[in-house]
Amino acid sequence: MTPIQRRSDVPFFLVMGGISSCFVILIVLLLAADIAFTSFADFRSAMAKPEIQSSIRLTVLSCSVSAILAVLVAVPLAYLLSRFRFPGRVIIDTLVDIPLVLPPLVLGLSLLILFHLPLGHSQWELESWLREDVGFPVTYRWPAIVLAQFTVACAFAIRTMGVTFDQINPRSEDVARTLGCTRMQAFTQVALPQAGRGVVAAFTIAWARALGEFGPILVFAGATRMRTEVLSTSVWLEFSVGDLDSAVAISLLMVLIAIAVLLALRGLGTLRLGVAASPGARSR
Repeated sequence: MTPIQRRSDVPFFLVMGGISSCFVILIVLLLAADIAFTSFADFRSAMAKPEIQSSIRLTVLSCSVSAILAVLVAVPLAYLLSRFRFPGRVIIDTLVDIPLVLPPLVLGLSLLILFHLPLGHSQWELESWLREDVGFPVTYRWPAIVLAQFTVACAFAIRTMGVTFDQINPRSEDVARTLGCTRMQAFTQVALPQAGRGVVAAFTIAWARALGEFGPILVFAGATRMRTEVLSTSVWLEFSVGDLDSAVAISLLMVLIAIAVLLALRGLGTLRLGVAASPGARSR
């Protein structure tokens, strides 16, 4: 009996590897172009600007607040969507994805309209009420930055936590309830500890997504120097005045932060949860 000759797998790897390498090479070329364009002196000069230092401080603060708020909302909402089937669940699950697919400028415009749309014959506006009665204006202030970042980052955090809770067997929670635990105790003492890495991943992904937000911030918060300027708008401001060296230096800083975030997620072994960021990634 003549043995069957096995064909070479080389053409397969050549085709698949060639197609796959196109995107990888593109990313490498983008990073190499940024590094080649600027120098360490340009980078240090840009980081020494008071405007950029203020932008870095506001970015760290706003991203941290946005990520914390995102996790506080994402954990209970993702748990409910993962564990229960209730009327309107599909609608809520779909609404959560809207910030992920909505154009950024449209999202910022929607936030602006929400706070300045007159309601009723009294011409009552949410922003006017917050500014005059509460004394806490939002639009074109730092709270607008946090709200714009939170709106998008929370959707990513919800999807990340959704994948986390889907991977946790609910049997342990059921056993805890049969032993006398309330549903809240089963959640806080059984489910939540098992979702610890997912919570960290959700926070990290939300923080990173808030860092890169630009469109909603520009429309809803503006880009006033030393007031509502964050790193993403700093790139635009430096580019708009023709200081390309500073713009690229700030971009490199954001790239370094993004790499640090990815390394942190890989170190936690939770980078795979990032698939939750795309609509429809979680099984429905």
